[in-house]
Amino acid sequence: MAAAVIIEHLQKSYGDVLAVKDISFTVKAGEIFGLLGPNGAGKTTTIRCLCTLAKPDGGRIEVSGIPVIEKPKAARRRLGYVAQEVAIDKVLTGRELLELQAALYHLPKKVIKQRINQLIEILGLRNYAEQKTGTYSGGIRKRIDLAAGLLHQPEVLVLDEPTVGLDIESRMVVWNFLRKLKEAGTTVLITSHYLEEIDALADRLAIIDKGVVIDEGTPSELKDKIGGDRVTLRIREFTPDEEAVKAKHILESLPFVEEVIINTSQGNSLNLVVQSGDNYLSKIEQSLAQVNLPAFSLAQSRPSLDDVYLAATGQTLMDAELAAAGTRDEKKEKKQQMK
Repeated sequence: MAAAVIIEHLQKSYGDVLAVKDISFTVKAGEIFGLLGPNGAGKTTTIRCLCTLAKPDGGRIEVSGIPVIEKPKAARRRLGYVAQEVAIDKVLTGRELLELQAALYHLPKKVIKQRINQLIEILGLRNYAEQKTGTYSGGIRKRIDLAAGLLHQPEVLVLDEPTVGLDIESRMVVWNFLRKLKEAGTTVLITSHYLEEIDALADRLAIIDKGVVIDEGTPSELKDKIGGDRVTLRIREFTPDEEAVKAKHILESLPFVEEVIINTSQGNSLNLVVQSGDNYLSKIEQSLAQVNLPAFSLAQSRPSLDDVYLAATGQTLMDAELAAAGTRDEKKEKKQQMK
């Protein structure tokens, strides 16, 4: 299958901040490809470079065989881009906004009306098209933004966190629409920090952390790679550090336990990787009870994309989000102190 997008050794800095260290991946034509990672991992910078909105410091980018850095105008004709933050003119109606967007794309007048009506119907916007966009809810604003990005029928649609802040109904509308686009042959590149979104939509994905790709493959391949069942255990609702460490040592001594990680962001819960088998939950409970550490809660599951992220980085995606938020807060505080 031909490549719709090729990114090789992409690098991008903003002053002293290294946003993208070394990112490489390939998106096949006609697939949904996901970029998964916490805020601050480099996802948005990567797609801004792809969509010619930021100039890379190094690396190579191609869209449908066109070198993006050398021929940005030609690349833009093949790209549709829907940003995380929806920016639309609140005075225009939805239809007027789409007509303006169509004019900016220099679409032939004879196809504009037909294409707008088609997108309004597909995205469930019939009851909103004649209303001013300033009256739209977040979900409807996102749908009209999607329609605007698709008017010129791009070969590759790029979406940055397309369902952030949306309710369940709007999220399902977007998901179903993206599946239909794929069936029609459109290549979709989507960034997200929602595990379930990438798991549900992506044919393949790359996991990004701190400006580099740490793993790539289909969701099933990545889950199978780490193997084993998962067990989440709490000694107490909020387990003291010393009890968590003690439990970790006990559990690591069990022959069927492959790994134990203490999750400090979730009350010192313990995340275990165990070999598949019978009665391992009861054996875990018995081993802890023998040293007066009764299990407050115990749950098992098959590997998830969060387990993949945990195995690759040593922290869950939520841990990474919290760490990134803490770093941003520290930087803000330092800037305020310098003023």
